[in-house]
Amino acid sequence: MHGPWPVKVLTVKTSQSDFVKIRGIDYHCRRWGPAGAPRLFLLHGSQDVSASWQFTVDALASDWQVIAPDWRGNGLSGWSGVDSYWFPDYLGDLDALLDHYAPEEPVRLVGHSMGASIAALYSGVCPQRVARFINVDGFGPPTQRQDPAPRRVAKWLSQLHDDTAQRPYESFEEFALRMQSENPRLTDARARFLVEHWGRQEADGTVVRRADPAHKRVNPLPFAPAEILEIWRQTSASVLWVDGAQSGLWARLMARPPEFDERMGAYQDLRIEHIEDAGHNVHHDQPEQLARVIEDFLQRG
Repeated sequence: MHGPWPVKVLTVKTSQSDFVKIRGIDYHCRRWGPAGAPRLFLLHGSQDVSASWQFTVDALASDWQVIAPDWRGNGLSGWSGVDSYWFPDYLGDLDALLDHYAPEEPVRLVGHSMGASIAALYSGVCPQRVARFINVDGFGPPTQRQDPAPRRVAKWLSQLHDDTAQRPYESFEEFALRMQSENPRLTDARARFLVEHWGRQEADGTVVRRADPAHKRVNPLPFAPAEILEIWRQTSASVLWVDGAQSGLWARLMARPPEFDERMGAYQDLRIEHIEDAGHNVHHDQPEQLARVIEDFLQRG
């Protein structure tokens, strides 16, 4: 820990760190639980880290071998070394990680936000590899919010000339206060825990986020909405969609009935759960409720 903050220190389940060479990058993976227990893969969102799942793991009632990677360019994983991150690379990385940890069995995937988008695509592209998929507030924004190709590519070209350095904070405490200003539901103890994993202290004493600044550039070549739906329709796994009731995602989708129906209808077996008093970061706001709905879903049938 960095500095004596006047907040309660959390008691958490102990994790171990693996470093695995994945497609030329040293991947950091965090593991909790006994090696012989059923495997559960937790996938974090954009500019996040695997440790964000700690509170959910702490609340799991059954024994699981939980495996959570830091995506390339995040946390303790290596950076790509290029000026943009391409979404298909995450699919390649996930496929290699599953081959490493669970080569002979269909897996249970839980993804938040960007991690959910990755898992959703993977579940459709490789349906035989996924037994259950839980999407945590990650059905994405309405397709109308996607910039037209000329504007998107021009924006990317412009950003290649911009300074994308991560914002420095004076201390871990200032970083935690910033997180809490963006999410008032985040307790002092949880904010302290998170910034110790999200942040890195520089030589001058300032703290910056452990994420390659290149993540801040737009993706000039995203999957087209029609392609995403086509991929989702190939999913054979049972799917649970969990949203934070105060995240606003459900309301935005419901405001566009045809698009909502298309997304809901893409899956053969879909259940939906709303978690109250939770925003987009459900795993920070209500990890106990999230753990309960995850285990209820995984253990049914």
